[in-house]
Amino acid sequence: MAGSSIGTIFRITTWGESHGKGIGVVIDGCPAGLPLTEEQIQPYLDRRKPGQSRFTTKRAESDTVEILSGTFDGRTTGTPISLLVRNADQHSKDYSNIADKYRPGHADFGFDSKYGFRDYRGGGRSSGRETIGRVAAGAVAASVLKELGITVQAYTRSIGPVSIETFDASVIPENKLYMPDTAAAEKASAWLEKCMKEQNSSGGMIECVIKGMPTGAGDPVFDKLDANLAKAMMSVGSVKGVEIGDGFAVVSSVGSDNNDAFRIAENGHIEKASNHAGGILGGISDGSDIVIRCAVKPTPSIAQPQQTVTCSGQPATIEIKGRHDPVIVPRAVVVIEAMAAITVLDSLLTGMGSRMESVKKIWLDQ
Repeated sequence: MAGSSIGTIFRITTWGESHGKGIGVVIDGCPAGLPLTEEQIQPYLDRRKPGQSRFTTKRAESDTVEILSGTFDGRTTGTPISLLVRNADQHSKDYSNIADKYRPGHADFGFDSKYGFRDYRGGGRSSGRETIGRVAAGAVAASVLKELGITVQAYTRSIGPVSIETFDASVIPENKLYMPDTAAAEKASAWLEKCMKEQNSSGGMIECVIKGMPTGAGDPVFDKLDANLAKAMMSVGSVKGVEIGDGFAVVSSVGSDNNDAFRIAENGHIEKASNHAGGILGGISDGSDIVIRCAVKPTPSIAQPQQTVTCSGQPATIEIKGRHDPVIVPRAVVVIEAMAAITVLDSLLTGMGSRMESVKKIWLDQ
């Protein structure tokens, strides 16, 4: 199977299945000398793991990470970093009643059409559990970015009809929906209770902000920073739309409003007076905050009867049993954050050879 890797210099490859022995990632291209321990990675996985609230699947996984290679005395060695999370609570029998049926909204039909088989036990490689490897790698990328003064923070902007109206970063970890607005989190919780009573699910939107990004990261043609970010976000299974900056709102804007004027800041540097572009111009970072929003679809696994067909082409009705999230958004927040960190770090590393003076600085100033 191709397509399990992303990145050019900071390159990650995820592996494993939802109901296999474990899930993991191999990271290549991480600079040597970065302080890195399992305790640094674990908080990221804890934000993604199941069983955190009644709005997440009850699958009882600790999602404890193990560093198998790539570190010595608590620092990276520059060699491939291999990270493992063992599966411990697979209930494969929960899926036996759908072994011959295609689940609406899932990857079953496409996977079977491409490979001639499918792992019906939670979706195999198509399962959301694959994102464990991404999150673990994202924790490593975020550690590198922190050394450069760059932070990446994602949060829930909306769930169903409920959107945030205020922003307080301090309350994001205080509610299980990861919303920066306590009142909105309470309204969204009520909305999800209603969905659950109706055996239904909800979609929502995740916003991610990258602060401290220097100017000049990204390329002007196929490897535009925004293009690579969009690919990274759309590679997350539940994401159906991505916008950067004003995004789709530009269709009703005019140039005089949409253009970001330049000015000289108090420190003498060039800056923008506004940020409609979302921190990227011409595929290259412009020094402003990079703002990304991702539209996340409702969880496709719902208990309501749905119409489908069997693998042999016979009409059928399906009811999804087992343990499923009524909303994907809260657990996907850290996945989006991780993919953003991985992408911008790779862009920074690949851009180090863009100027001759940069090459000289690295190799002659020793």
